[in-house]
Amino acid sequence: MSRYHDLADQTEKLITEGVLRPGDRLPSVRKACRIHDVSPITVTQAYYLLESRGLIEARPKSGYFVRARIGRNLPEPAMTRPVGGSTRLQVSDFIFQILDSVRDLSAVPLGSSFPSPFLFPLDRLGRFLAAAARRFDPLATLSDLPPGNDELRRQLALRYLAAGASVAPQEIIITSGAMEGLNLCLQAVTRPGDLIAIESPAFYAGLQASERLGLKVIEIPTHPREGVSLTELETALRNHPIKACLLMLNFANPTGSLVPDERRQALVELLARREIPLIEDDVYAELYFGNRAPLCSKAEDRHGMIMHVSSFSKCLAPGYRVGWIAAGRFAERIRRLKLSTSLATTVPVQIALAEYLKQGGYESHLRRLRRTLAGQEAALTSAIEQHFPPGTRLARPQGGYFLWLELPRQVDTLVLHQRALAQGISVAPGPIFSATRELSHHLRLNFGHPDTPRQRDAIVTLGQLIEEQL
Repeated sequence: MSRYHDLADQTEKLITEGVLRPGDRLPSVRKACRIHDVSPITVTQAYYLLESRGLIEARPKSGYFVRARIGRNLPEPAMTRPVGGSTRLQVSDFIFQILDSVRDLSAVPLGSSFPSPFLFPLDRLGRFLAAAARRFDPLATLSDLPPGNDELRRQLALRYLAAGASVAPQEIIITSGAMEGLNLCLQAVTRPGDLIAIESPAFYAGLQASERLGLKVIEIPTHPREGVSLTELETALRNHPIKACLLMLNFANPTGSLVPDERRQALVELLARREIPLIEDDVYAELYFGNRAPLCSKAEDRHGMIMHVSSFSKCLAPGYRVGWIAAGRFAERIRRLKLSTSLATTVPVQIALAEYLKQGGYESHLRRLRRTLAGQEAALTSAIEQHFPPGTRLARPQGGYFLWLELPRQVDTLVLHQRALAQGISVAPGPIFSATRELSHHLRLNFGHPDTPRQRDAIVTLGQLIEEQL
């Protein structure tokens, strides 16, 4: 762990334990250097990190002070309790109707599934892409067919190795985004009419993919902080002919939940014993707020049963549509499916991303991105605590860019969605994350966009619209 992370964590502990109270002044940078025997840059980085966590604030010509909480600490939502049993999906038309209504770029994008595109080094990526186009070898149109560009897959294998997972480049298949990856994985291990296990709530794109492939789903209760219930999953596996599990273990969409290390290891072992494939949708893993990345599930995969799906869309290159699958024992099957469906992912883009990973400063970009998102999460949470009515519950994520809220039961978030749109605000209502359109008083909000006066006004308006339903 870096020195500045260590110093930030020590200071955060003093704040949470009440040793440092709201309004207290922190030691100056010079004094903190003497106290902790560290450099000025270490103190500055630690204070910046504490600012991004919403714990301290800088006052011009005065220094750093512990931030006063304006709102109240909201309790977290309860674990979901889906109706149980298998469900044949009929959700796509309903979901598309909601999604089409929130595409207005003039709306405050609290309902968006994407972070602000201005968070990403698109100019620098563009230079790598231009260079790749100039030096493009025509033979690459053949050599970089699935499984994909050799250098990009090697760079990905190196990142897995740094995370403690031994993943050979040969088992990595480059895809046109994570969504294609999920579809290919589902096709590789299921047939129409099969049953798969998903979380409740679940990312709506996984529901849509399952419906398109003619699959049935069983929803597993999920805790908003710690993810899918291992006990309930084991019961479902015992009682139903489940062919695969489609899960998000790191900062799940929509809840932001993170499955703890021990439970993750137990989950991988449980599925391995029953020889049930795990399709892990892991597009948010790089967006962690703490001092270490989440445990990489592939590091626990002893039998090649995990198909790990990710992409660059949420952490580096939105719009480039490049993802991948670390497919384990299913690699050859998925490679053939990729060839028979979309044939290949755009080759120059693969080359450009490979070069960026080698020399473009990816880690520096990720550190800046994480600090920014952590700060935006703190700002949005503070606004919600201040302006939403009593009875609101909120899950504080440790990464990603989504907040999951449980509102008082009288609130219908589909109605809230329509009324908010009329005010130029988009939100993501809970029913689009349910196979049976449950979760009608739940809401997902996006903190991946800057904290602006317009967004703060939108939170005030949402609070008022919620109050009108009580």
